[in-house]
Amino acid sequence: MNYTELQLRLSPDYTDILTAELAELGFESFVETDEGLSAYIIESDFDEKAVQELITKYEGQTAIAYEVSSLEKRNWNAEWERDYEPIEVADQVRVRASFHESDARFRYDIVINPKMSFGTGHHETTAMMLEQQLGLDFVGKSVLDVGSGTGILAILAEKMGAQTILAFDIEEWAVENARENAELNDCPKTTVFQGTIADVDPTTQYNIVLANINRNILLAEIPFYTNLLTKNGYLVVSGFYENDAPDIEQKALEVGLSLANRATTNQWTSLSFYKP
Repeated sequence: MNYTELQLRLSPDYTDILTAELAELGFESFVETDEGLSAYIIESDFDEKAVQELITKYEGQTAIAYEVSSLEKRNWNAEWERDYEPIEVADQVRVRASFHESDARFRYDIVINPKMSFGTGHHETTAMMLEQQLGLDFVGKSVLDVGSGTGILAILAEKMGAQTILAFDIEEWAVENARENAELNDCPKTTVFQGTIADVDPTTQYNIVLANINRNILLAEIPFYTNLLTKNGYLVVSGFYENDAPDIEQKALEVGLSLANRATTNQWTSLSFYKP
């Protein structure tokens, strides 16, 4: 599977805004650069006309230039190792690559070798999800990780005592990566499969559902997540911009959930909901 790389040269003040907008167009991963932003999307999903319309939308506010190139499937470790530093969350979680030494000061040590999946904890949404998880009781609980990417959220869930974790992603390479990372972290209770929410057994219920994806998928699927939640269960979501939080919250309230917690970092937002 080939990827398209979109390299944007723009003011740092607009990188977060363009990241959110490009995520709505299907771009899956983002890397901030000295010149602006690089964004990545499956080649078959790339729509240059939509990108041009987005550039036109903002070029009256800031100077923007872009270049498009095709990338063959490759191992992303070399890309990350150049400047990959461990991530520390709430003084309890440390996310590192296998080439870093462990640090005994942290309660949870998570090893993530990203390959083509970018959920390393460096992005604000992943870090917020990890911090939200620290506020929940996972001991003996069943967990569903939607769009698992590298498997980082599932791994923390198991390290926090979850009894069973089912994770899935639509991309084959993400599933392979999550399985490898689960093995690296000695997480035998984590099962990862390739598919969508439609492939999850609707008769099985979970104490906690984690979904770090994007606004449109969340709005469409929150009712499904809610049906899969046990009473007194929690849904934790992120992957959307602060301006989209009211729509996400409204959808959750419509299906009977109650807001439990909110976190915002650099205009990205994470929400957790409780099922009475």
